[in-house]
Amino acid sequence: MSNPVADTLMLAFSAEGGLAVPERALVIGAEPVGRMITWPDVVGWQPLKTKAEAWKRAGFELIEDLGDERWPLVVVLPGKSKDETLAWFALARDHLAPGGTLVVAMPNTAGAGRFEKTLRQATRETRAITKNKCRTFIATDDGSWDESVIDQWRADGLRRTLPGTDYVVDPGVFSAKGVDPGSAFLMEHLPHTIRGKVADLGAGWGYLSAEVLKRFPDVNRVDLFEVDSRALDCARANVAPVADGRDVRFLWQDVTLGIKGRYDTIVMNPPFHTGQTKDLSLGLAFLKVAADSLVKRGKLFIVANRQLPYEAALNETRLPWSIVAENPTYKILLMENK
Repeated sequence: MSNPVADTLMLAFSAEGGLAVPERALVIGAEPVGRMITWPDVVGWQPLKTKAEAWKRAGFELIEDLGDERWPLVVVLPGKSKDETLAWFALARDHLAPGGTLVVAMPNTAGAGRFEKTLRQATRETRAITKNKCRTFIATDDGSWDESVIDQWRADGLRRTLPGTDYVVDPGVFSAKGVDPGSAFLMEHLPHTIRGKVADLGAGWGYLSAEVLKRFPDVNRVDLFEVDSRALDCARANVAPVADGRDVRFLWQDVTLGIKGRYDTIVMNPPFHTGQTKDLSLGLAFLKVAADSLVKRGKLFIVANRQLPYEAALNETRLPWSIVAENPTYKILLMENK
């Protein structure tokens, strides 16, 4: 299947774009682009497990630690948030060799034109190729870039403490500006009888797991499953201090592909977006995996937006379920493996 962003990116290395195939290249936000596989030396950095695995399956090298290495070409395929995108621009600058070229490709619907103008504040000049409702824009380091602008992007991309809490987050992860109100609503309605082995599916930066450990002393193990390695790193910082010697495991994993083990309690605030697009199938996949991962008499607690139709999927599991709490925005669903 054709990828419009990838197709538009590769135009930079055509007669129209004028760039030569690089001897060495780094791709930030790496996703497979077929023609890159012919490049002499290309590596990718990707915090999302699903995309990281797709990159490796396509035959590319994945690196998790960029270290101090620099590349003559850095390609950025930005994520979905402004802070994340600007942080990735700064990351690209940090790993761009002197005189190197930065190439960014993104869909117009993600604000490509706006982000090109923002990048130009630092690089002073860019050139763009537009096609397939996408934009590729290019900047070459000529020694005149405004490093103070990039310094601000770098500072804005640093890990931060959420106001009024001890929790830390990275820009670009889910609920990076505060505790998600749905997760907070779920915590208000969990019963005091929770004990034993708990799983947090789509754990994010660890709010639910940390609160479970704080509030329920009879919980002896918590497994956090999260697809975003940045969020999981935050979860380590947020959850480990409240574990109090209990067994906590941090698993960089795509829940939709299934999980190992059985749990007394599963909590989750499942995702329902892919990028900027609503995708209910994600939440439904989470639900099916969770239903298959409960011990006998185990319980699954789900918080969801009220308008999301999970009830039909719950019926398909053939396990009894109920709505245990609602407010104008959220509902909490309880499934029991009786």
